[in-house]
Formats: sequence, structure tokens, C-alpha cells
Amino acid sequence: MTRINDRIRAPRVRVVLANGEQLGVMSSREALTRAQSMGLDLVEIAGQVDPPVCKIVDYGKFKYEQAKLKKQKSKSATRMKEVKFRVGTGQHDYNIKLGRAEGFLEANHKCRFVLQFRGRENAHKDLGFVVLNRIIDDLKTMAQVDQPPRLNGRAVAMILSPLPAHQRKRKFQLFHGELMDEDDFEDEEEIEVEDDGEEIADDIADETPAEEGGETPVAAAEEENAPQA
Repeated sequence: MTRINDRIRAPRVRVVLANGEQLGVMSSREALTRAQSMGLDLVEIAGQVDPPVCKIVDYGKFKYEQAKLKKQKSKSATRMKEVKFRVGTGQHDYNIKLGRAEGFLEANHKCRFVLQFRGRENAHKDLGFVVLNRIIDDLKTMAQVDQPPRLNGRAVAMILSPLPAHQRKRKFQLFHGELMDEDDFEDEEEIEVEDDGEEIADDIADETPAEEGGETPVAAAEEENAPQA
């Protein structure tokens, strides 16, 4: 909470005018008197330093400018989206997830891809790298590697960032071949999203099992890497 006027507790403060001119260090009482004589407010802008830095400004205008600046920063910040896979993710679900990931990339969001392991799956973590490298290849016309696949506890994760708009070419189709709105992405259970700075939600429900007779991407990777007889 921003301290202003008589709510400023420090006995001495460093005072700055709205135009950046420094008035130096003085008692907070003297600083407040100066602010009031100008018809303005004394606003603490850096309370963590000694002495705290205070600015003589119109507090109403100051609040408006700060809110405007925060909104601009939030608007320009790159948002991170997350897509989770399991060892049992079937080919159909894999295609859907990558189609939605392409939607995120199309909207200029970075994507964090995570393949999580449970129980005995932890013995095959090398296959996680195989699957994430396959994703890199499948999305090479939409994204580039921002952070390569890395082992992180019981998961392997990587970050891809979108290519420049003129270089992008979609490979995977969404439902009905249409680009879904971001709200549609967030409402789906099979893909998980998060904003930077927020905690990742609890694990989503397991994906639909692979169709009978079909291979999961992980199973296909395991077969590829099996030693030849």
C-alpha cells in the first residue's frame, strides 16, 4: 500500500519533485509542509531504501499514471501457456494438443510443454526427451526452441516461442479446422494453461486411452529406440 502525507512513518525522507528535480534529504514533516504549500501530496515511492524516497505530486494523477503504466506492461507482457502430456497420451489426443498449441503460438504466446511421469513410468524418462523432440519437429513451422527439453523432477519440460508471423505455417487442425478463441482453449480439460507468475493448477484428468490397435507417441518412440534383433 502506498503511503502518502501524514501516513509516511520515516522521520527523514529524500524528496523529489514531479519533474525529477531533487530537493534533498529533510524531515518528513518539512517535506509534507512543502507539498501542502504547493497544493500537492507527499507520496512515498521507494520505502525500501534509507532514507525513503518521496515525491511531491498530485496523488490522484499519480495513481492514474501508475495504473495506466501497469496496464501497458501487462498488455505487452508475453504470456506463457502450458500443455501437459502423459506417457499414455494417444495419437488422437497428441494431435489435438498440438493443434491447440498452434493456436497459442498463433496468438503470440510462448508454450511450455511438459511430459509427466507416474510410478513405474519414471524408469523411462529418456522417452520423455524423445517425445518432446518429436514435438519440436512437429511444430517447427510454428515455433522455435526457447528452452530445450530438461528433466525437472518427475517431468521433462521445454519452452517454445512463436516464429515471426510471416514464417508460421500450421500443421495440425483444431475442431472443424477452425481457430478457437483463447477462452475455448482455457475451457478444455485436455490442455492446461497458466499465466506467468501463477501457480500451475493441479494435474488434469488422464487423457482418453489410445484407440485399440493404435500406438501412443511414447509407445512409438519406445519401438523406434528398441535395439534391433
